Amino acid sequence: NQVARASGNENIQPPPLAYKKWGLLDVDTIVDHASVGIMALSPFDQMKTASVLGGFNASIKSSPPAMSQYITVGANPFTGFFYALEGSTQPLLSHVALAVASKLTSALFNAASGWLGWKSKHEEEPVQKQKPKVEPATPLAVRFGLPDSRRHGESICLSPCNTLAAVTDDFGRVLLLDVSRGLAVRMWKGYRDAQVGWIQMMEDLHERETEKVTFSPMGNTQGPCRVAQFLVIYAPRRGILEVWSTQQGPRVGAFNVGKYCRLLYPGYKIMGLNNVTSQGWHPQTYQICLVDSVSGSVKTINVPFHLALSDKKSERAKDVHLVKKLASLMKVKTPNPEILEAEVKEVLLDIKYPATKKQALESILASDHLSLGSLTNITQTLMDSIKSQDLESVDEGLLQLCAHKLKLLHLYAAVNKLNSFGAQLDVSLSDNELAKLLRLDEREFERLQTLLKNYKQQNTRANVQFAVDKDCILPVKTFLDYLECEQEAIHVKKTGDDELVALGYFFFWKCLCGESSAENMCQTLESAGLSPQLLLSMLLNLWISKEREVLDKLQSICCLYTILSLLSEMKVAIDESWDIQSISPWWQQMRTACIQSESNGAALLSAHVGHSVAVNVANKMAEKKFPESVSTSDTEALSDSWEALSLDMEHWKLLLKQLEDCLILQTLLHSRVRRKNAGVPSAQDEPLCKLSVKRLLEGGKGGVADSIAKWVFKWDFSPALLKTAQQRKDPENSEDSFGVDGVLPQEMEAQMEGILVLLNLAYRHFPCSLQLDVMHTHCCWEYVVQWNKDPEEARFLLRSVEHLKYIDNAHVQFGIAFMMWNTFIVKRFSAAAYLMEKVGKAPKDRLCRRDVGMSDTAMTSFLGSCCDLLQTLMEADVRCDEMQAPLLDTEDVWMSVEGPTSIVEIALEQKHIHYPLVEHHSVLSSVLYGIMRFSLKSVKPLTLFDSKGKNAFFKDLASIQLLPSGDMDPSLICLRQQFLMKVVSATVHVQQQSQNPSSATEEIAPMLAGKDFDWPALTMEMAQQLQVNEDVIRRHYVCELYSYGMDNLGEEATLQVHDKEVLASQLLVLTGQRLSYALLHTQTKEGMELLAKLPPTLCTWLKAMDPQDLKNIEVPVGTTGKLVDKVIELLPENHGQYGLALHLIEAVEAMSPS
Repeated sequence: NQVARASGNENIQPPPLAYKKWGLLDVDTIVDHASVGIMALSPFDQMKTASVLGGFNASIKSSPPAMSQYITVGANPFTGFFYALEGSTQPLLSHVALAVASKLTSALFNAASGWLGWKSKHEEEPVQKQKPKVEPATPLAVRFGLPDSRRHGESICLSPCNTLAAVTDDFGRVLLLDVSRGLAVRMWKGYRDAQVGWIQMMEDLHERETEKVTFSPMGNTQGPCRVAQFLVIYAPRRGILEVWSTQQGPRVGAFNVGKYCRLLYPGYKIMGLNNVTSQGWHPQTYQICLVDSVSGSVKTINVPFHLALSDKKSERAKDVHLVKKLASLMKVKTPNPEILEAEVKEVLLDIKYPATKKQALESILASDHLSLGSLTNITQTLMDSIKSQDLESVDEGLLQLCAHKLKLLHLYAAVNKLNSFGAQLDVSLSDNELAKLLRLDEREFERLQTLLKNYKQQNTRANVQFAVDKDCILPVKTFLDYLECEQEAIHVKKTGDDELVALGYFFFWKCLCGESSAENMCQTLESAGLSPQLLLSMLLNLWISKEREVLDKLQSICCLYTILSLLSEMKVAIDESWDIQSISPWWQQMRTACIQSESNGAALLSAHVGHSVAVNVANKMAEKKFPESVSTSDTEALSDSWEALSLDMEHWKLLLKQLEDCLILQTLLHSRVRRKNAGVPSAQDEPLCKLSVKRLLEGGKGGVADSIAKWVFKWDFSPALLKTAQQRKDPENSEDSFGVDGVLPQEMEAQMEGILVLLNLAYRHFPCSLQLDVMHTHCCWEYVVQWNKDPEEARFLLRSVEHLKYIDNAHVQFGIAFMMWNTFIVKRFSAAAYLMEKVGKAPKDRLCRRDVGMSDTAMTSFLGSCCDLLQTLMEADVRCDEMQAPLLDTEDVWMSVEGPTSIVEIALEQKHIHYPLVEHHSVLSSVLYGIMRFSLKSVKPLTLFDSKGKNAFFKDLASIQLLPSGDMDPSLICLRQQFLMKVVSATVHVQQQSQNPSSATEEIAPMLAGKDFDWPALTMEMAQQLQVNEDVIRRHYVCELYSYGMDNLGEEATLQVHDKEVLASQLLVLTGQRLSYALLHTQTKEGMELLAKLPPTLCTWLKAMDPQDLKNIEVPVGTTGKLVDKVIELLPENHGQYGLALHLIEAVEAMSPS
């Protein structure tokens, strides 16, 4: 066949496609054919064919040749098989497409050149049409066929995997051909005008049943995925559609579909695929469908894979069906459970395969609609049916499963029966009897009750509680799901807390409440095969999870004592060979549970009970080993007051002390204070983690102080409160009260009293871990860590520095301050300095957030905290020489603590600082704080330092840097002096605003909130460090005070000025400005008359004064008179302006009202 033409121009030659054209010979009629594809003979078939065609001496190639196979149907022969040897590879489709594209390009180019007039004359002449050349066919003889002269074939249909073919003929037969062997393997009769098609189904490996197979060496027990082929035959004359399993399988389905349908089956694949590439090709359409021309509907055909299984396996398909039927039965609620039980039994016994029976039994036991009795009867019936079989056919796994499930069901019934009795046992004991039971004296028991009472009060929170089944009934389904049998013992499948609590609640809660016999329960559980270790885990998990109920009813201690004693007496609980000088695994298991528990109240009670029971057990063992040493008269004393000395007892005593300490600490952390303001930062609103002995042992030496620091941060207690709580000596003495005046508001003192008592109690139990310096250190670090998470909360950093100042030991204070600077402060501090240097003024809020990560208000507070931090660091460095580093001890009870290094230990390991470098940074911090505090403009902070000073900034404070020394550049001194004068002017302005709140602006008001520095003194210190003449700054401060009209403060500040003469000259000018405003600018009649009386020299001088330089012009004349007297006092008589000052006295006296 030729390729279709790509253009309307018939002169285009077809592309050179590689194809084969075969002429099939020796066949009379060909109605239909199928191209099977390339195949290769097996070596045996190759030798057989060579012998038949070539005789005895025929030569054979080493590898079988590849051949293309073709099958025809028609007449003489009815079916013919042709084989064509492959001599060359076929070109790819991309080569064909390239050839077509090149032809099209040439055609288009020729056409376009004609339109544009490029054609030559000889090209314009019409070319005579030529017919395309038709190549002759290559003859291909038939290899063999199915000769049937009377039979005529009508159609052939290949299976999807090219192994089988279905052929229809004019006799109404459908033949099944084996393509590879060329044989007809099956024939169906009575299908005239039949239409055929194929369906290929693949097995889902996840649905394959597990069988008793021999494990393959490759480890794949399931094997490869199997494929099944089904032949679909549509007989139009009968209107029936049938599905047959090939090759010798039965009919698996038949459907009445009508007589006017059409079966559509695409018996081909995409063009260009060969026998290799077709393996990975997936069809994008339905495999087969039926079109009903009457209703206009299209129906698809889907066949389950298991229908292809042989007759032997057809029982498996039936079993699968029965399992589905069983599932549907148990989903429907039936009013009569007996009918449901009978139906389930019938279906279960009809299942043949043991693996399927096992699956069905497990689904029955997991049902919610069957009662305990029904489940027991069904399991027992199945077990009886298995036992009635021959020994050879009995499946041991299924029999064992039934026995185990029956055992669990009987256990469930027995426990349920014991719990349903509802017998109220007399377990009420007096306090003295409880104390005796726990081996405590009255005072110790009262103290234990007080601790538990405080713990319960502080631990009562409004938690969400779900309804609890008071009858302690655990669903059978859950019970069977949690437990499993292994030989004679019963184990828990997953030993999680939820499972153990649920089982413990089912087994022991009634016993703990005194409503069931503990002895009967323990005997039942032991006989069932539950190990005492597992029962102990259930009991302890239940006890700890029910802490609130246990603390409300201390009488349950007696029941716990009874159950624990019974468990300890079981055979495998305590090894008989156990030596009292070694640790018993039984008691160690109980101690481990108490150590890991976060319910400290319940854990402490269980530890007391465990200790008491352990003492009894040890005494009994000692009595057995040494019966001669104990007389009968001393038996009672032995059991009551005497304890056998053992290693276990020492561990019990240590645990009791640890649990008591942990309980006190947890009680303190649960204590709460009512907040006055509702708005609380999210960091302070986070709940505190619960404590356990294990958490404290793994928290390191600073774990206790760290937990208290988180509590202090949560409620934002004052550092003074921590010191106040420690000053109380005897908390039981009501006359000794805390001095909380000034520390807390009046309304909070009442609710804080209990917290102070608890805090003092914690101090006495942890004298080493909760030293004041250690406490303040951890609080300081906690606050700065939280501030680093949210720098907008500037008060966190303020509180951190406040705790830092409360640390007494200079070594600890120095180390923690140095760590704060290096870890959290220096990066933001340098960013603030560079930002202010860049903008040349106090930056706006947007720039502060972008570069420093906080608002402008927060950055102002941050820089103030930096000043305090660096000042504290320098003071601590000086004080380090006066004292020794502290010795960090640990309480004896907590000597085994392990974990991260304490923050105090890290602080003591810090290197020494280079003091001048810290002082250098302190000056910069004061400069930056002054700029932000007073919103100064036209100031670049780093410009106030020379190149050496700039290079030394933000380096490691422990390193030696080259710092400025000697005399500074006068221009730099001038810049520094101008800056300090700006700070002094802004300081006086703020002072004047604070004295007149009504005139305070909105910008100044927020700055006045909170503690502020003594800026006049700080400015003088900065002047000294910046090599600026301090007297100049003092004189400027005095002049600014008088300029703002604060003459009383100015008179006090005058005492600190050294050069009084220069100050007097400055104040004389200020006096002239005041009088100039009063006489010349008010323009009153009295003022004009007075001006005329004054000396000409004084009038000329007053007119030269500019009152606009005054900050406050509303100053009384009497106050100005005092200022003139002060000037006369300061000026020497030989001064050039002394006479002018005398004239001013006369002018003021004349202006003063008589």
